[in-house]
Amino acid sequence: MTSTIVILSIIGLIILILLIGVPLRFTRFIGEGIVRLIIGALFIFLINIVGNSIGLHIPINMITASITGFLGIPGIIALLLVQKYIIF
Repeated sequence: MTSTIVILSIIGLIILILLIGVPLRFTRFIGEGIVRLIIGALFIFLINIVGNSIGLHIPINMITASITGFLGIPGIIALLLVQKYIIF
């Protein structure tokens, strides 16, 4: 494929989306998921700052941020228990 075809295809898709519109429910779902991931990453960051003095560290990645973001406090507790007693 030439770059002209790819660029024209992308522009065509953007125009089609602008004319038809993206379903509101889908965009709300994606936006809410992204916000939960960011909040989960921030919670893990705060736990790492506080837990540094007692030797707790949870790596910040998509899986741990998802667990924390979607489960909340029980997710944080579960990750801390896994870190402390299973991984050592």
